[in-house]
Amino acid sequence: MSQELINRSTDLKKLRDDGYEIEVRRTKLLISSVPYLNASLDVCYGTHVTVLELAGDTTKKPEDHVISFMGEQPRRKDGSEIESIKHSVANQDIGDGIVVNRTFSNKPPGGYDDYYHKVTRYIEIISAPVRSLHSEITPTTFKVIESAEKHSVFKYLDTNSSRARIDRVSDKLKPQKIAIIGVGGTGSYVLDFVAKTPAAEIHIFDGDEFLQHNAFRAPGAPSVEELREKPSKVEYLASIYSKMRRDIIVHHQYIDPENLPSFDGFNVVFICIDGSSVKKPLIEGLEAAAIRYVDVGMGIEQANDSLTGIVRVTTGSPQQPIAERGRISFAEANQADIYDTNIQIAELNALNAALAVIKWKKLVGFYSDVTEEHNTLYTINDNLLHNDDIQT
Repeated sequence: MSQELINRSTDLKKLRDDGYEIEVRRTKLLISSVPYLNASLDVCYGTHVTVLELAGDTTKKPEDHVISFMGEQPRRKDGSEIESIKHSVANQDIGDGIVVNRTFSNKPPGGYDDYYHKVTRYIEIISAPVRSLHSEITPTTFKVIESAEKHSVFKYLDTNSSRARIDRVSDKLKPQKIAIIGVGGTGSYVLDFVAKTPAAEIHIFDGDEFLQHNAFRAPGAPSVEELREKPSKVEYLASIYSKMRRDIIVHHQYIDPENLPSFDGFNVVFICIDGSSVKKPLIEGLEAAAIRYVDVGMGIEQANDSLTGIVRVTTGSPQQPIAERGRISFAEANQADIYDTNIQIAELNALNAALAVIKWKKLVGFYSDVTEEHNTLYTINDNLLHNDDIQT
């Protein structure tokens, strides 16, 4: 990916062709062997780091004029600091094995045209004192830099995490192997959210076809032609998210109480099926295997020409097994429940899924979790979140 990005981006290719030591790690551009003077007027070599703004598989005009630096504070020939570009001084781990020591700020009128303009300008500023004393020293070494990039589940770079500077936090999700049982209303939104994380594998289980009513409570918008084909839910949804990422594994099957699949090796299982007898043996099996799971559900009813009800997210972990706590119904779905008549409530499905995915991210340390609640209820009519089963 990194070499393709360099080859497709005129500014990065020009930096490489001119002999600068450049490397792309995820969405960060590193320029090494940049000469500068330290306080003792010794010639030192540092590394500039800047986050890349991308449009697909090419760079676009930088929005941020600030650049990071790995090294000491650059000096002039008289030993004084180059104050004109000084911005902040602090060691910061920005992920991908990169620890920067300071940032510089120099904004030309209109900003920088491209990354060639930005990088060469900063190099010119901090290297000029060196060049005036040692004309033979240059930042253009023509050294070949091997790519340090590892396999990514994404088919294009995750610029969202880099823009937010949360790469290190997002990396906590990389080893995760996830199962989603049921990709109907809520399960399809769970897939939508987790597909945009770097989780290693996402397995989706469902035996249903994707029918017309599903279109009104799932992400996206299928065409009439797609609905006429009556695709399986798992194949239809996988075809959407496989445009973005790899390793979505489909299982066109119902979860049968008599033939439960093994979830050994999974980090979390999202249970997004209506209350039924399959849940009891499934949950008992997950708890026996010490596999964390998140069960979702909702109950909707009509009152005075309005809908009211509760959205529930219940979490089971080795620290908090839930099978015996009565939070989850193991009875067959109530046919009188309005939800089971396919009423269109996509926003509640999405909320149910969002709360479930937030809880998963808390379990892996992506989000802070003070209360460590294992049961959350959202009540529609008073717009309240209630937490129960708090870890003590």
